Amino acid sequence: MSKQWILKNRPEGMPKDTDFELREVELEELQQGEVKIKNRYISVDPYMRPKMSVLEGSYTEAYAINAVIDGLAIGKVVESRSEAFEKGDVVVNYSGWVTEAVVSEDSLTKVDLNGLTEAQYLSVLGMTGATAYFGLLHVAAARPGETVFVSAAAGAVGSTVVQIAKALGMTVIGSAGGAEKVKFVKSLGADQVLDYKAEEDVLTQLKRLAPAGIDVYFDNVGTDHLDAAFGHAKINARFAICGMISGYNKAAALELKNFTQIIAKRIRVTGFLYRDFKDDLPEFHAQMSLWLKKGLVKDKYTEVAGIDNVIEAFKGLFTGDNTGKMLVRL
Repeated sequence: MSKQWILKNRPEGMPKDTDFELREVELEELQQGEVKIKNRYISVDPYMRPKMSVLEGSYTEAYAINAVIDGLAIGKVVESRSEAFEKGDVVVNYSGWVTEAVVSEDSLTKVDLNGLTEAQYLSVLGMTGATAYFGLLHVAAARPGETVFVSAAAGAVGSTVVQIAKALGMTVIGSAGGAEKVKFVKSLGADQVLDYKAEEDVLTQLKRLAPAGIDVYFDNVGTDHLDAAFGHAKINARFAICGMISGYNKAAALELKNFTQIIAKRIRVTGFLYRDFKDDLPEFHAQMSLWLKKGLVKDKYTEVAGIDNVIEAFKGLFTGDNTGKMLVRL
């Protein structure tokens, strides 16, 4: 039997426990070209919240009501009718919030741990790390010596951006909420860290910590952080827009008082998705594996135990419960 989280209702504002249901499902017998997986870790991510709603113009299809919430997971093959996979193989898959699944061989990626961990393939070596890498280096084209402002710098993507930027000789200004997370971001090597929960607003802190302005902004938050970045950007600054978690549970429009600086400073603002760079993943894996082995990038994640606690882990993303990547261990 597989335990599976189902979307029961489309959340309004912060998701509630009643928007979800945990079911036990008997899996179908394998067909040719299919494998049965027992997951070890499943990922909960901010991008899943917009997929729980039907949004006009969204880049991705919404989750269906009464269907499994799919997403990244890693596990082991326990049964196979595929020539490409055998029992015991470790595989990254998109089965989502489930303990076991029967999936097509075409939807799996086999990984050789080779001294690395399963959790790392859902964090720094997975979508999280790749988003940080491509956003900073391909989208924003950040260069050594430049000043990079990173919002949600204690989160999954942001903490990886901080470390990549420092490994390549950039000056990093991070943003985090509360003394403990500020301390964590400093431990990653950030040159300065502002506390967005402090009385002083984000723009005022940013001007004080980076008096000459910023060359690059990596946005995970939106709202006041994005507005502050517009207000303190250098000429020809580049913004990589990864996510806007501050607005995922709100219906109000984003208000940007400093948006007109996009003209005066000739700012380049580019939104991007992980899947835009799938052809470049070998480059990312080779470089990130090297950084990990050299200790230039370290993996930090928050682990929640048990399929029963997936919803609490997911909601924790929006209340700051995680430091680094949020994972559920099964």
